[in-house]
Amino acid sequence: MHGLSVGDLLALFTHFLMLSLLAVGGAITTAPDMHRYVVGERHWLSDDLFTASVALAQAAPGPNVLFVAVLGFNAAGLAGAAATLLGIMLPSTTLALWATRWSHSRRDTLGVRAFKTGLAPLTLGLLLATGWILADPVRDRPAAIVLIGVTVLVMLMTRLSPLWLVALGAVVGALGWV
Repeated sequence: MHGLSVGDLLALFTHFLMLSLLAVGGAITTAPDMHRYVVGERHWLSDDLFTASVALAQAAPGPNVLFVAVLGFNAAGLAGAAATLLGIMLPSTTLALWATRWSHSRRDTLGVRAFKTGLAPLTLGLLLATGWILADPVRDRPAAIVLIGVTVLVMLMTRLSPLWLVALGAVVGALGWV
């Protein structure tokens, strides 16, 4: 169990349960608070292991939320993976199913349209905060700043799949430029 007690696992589950309801735009948008909790407050992971966990899961095929299980596994083995994944998935999945059915039946109302429009800047801000945290280990490298800038510009100005930018980042990293 990597040294975490049952109480620690319950705290991990509870924290990710709470984050689930804040994960507007996906679980990745709550990565800054996950980092604060598991790295800064609880010291269950190092900064480098946190970043590597997110990068590994994001590079793997499958759903975006896999990084949560990797964080939990690195903190507390299989029990940690189960605690974080169940915590992040249970409330948001239940709420999403209910809200989708409710909003679909009312999709033309002013309130539903306003709510969807209002969530766009919130989601963008959360994604930018996540990017800032994940870029921390390389923010002092000029090539990394250029790569981040190119990525942001391409994503804002084109409809190019993000997979091409992930591939570019992998090539740049493999060449040792970042």
